[in-house]
Amino acid sequence: MDNIERICQFLDEARVYYLATVEGDQPRVRPFGTSLVYDGKLYIQTGKIKSVSHQISKNPKVEICAFKDGKWLRVAGELVNDDNRNVKAAMLDKMPELKSMYSADDDNTQVLYFKNATATFSSFTEAPEIIEF
Repeated sequence: MDNIERICQFLDEARVYYLATVEGDQPRVRPFGTSLVYDGKLYIQTGKIKSVSHQISKNPKVEICAFKDGKWLRVAGELVNDDNRNVKAAMLDKMPELKSMYSADDDNTQVLYFKNATATFSSFTEAPEIIEF
């Protein structure tokens, strides 16, 4: 398993991660649960009409954090919008519960991938493991 898949697996197993963005000078944090490896990139999904999408478009630097089994993962980087229908369809196939709200063909579904990212696996008992991608 490569590092991107390992990161995605941790997010999947944690089920919930928290995405931090900035709105003006105010940090904004909310729970997310979407993750996908597609074409070697780590993707998340949201709706273009949501505040989080507008915050990312103004400042694409974000950080996510997930916790499970006494370990946590932080991923900091820039999110890049990808309007590729195939990626949207793959995300919705992986997360079928989203199909009641989103479609690969609507104007709202947004998938974004990380670039210039650093993932850090941490715990209180082990040295941090840092992965750049």
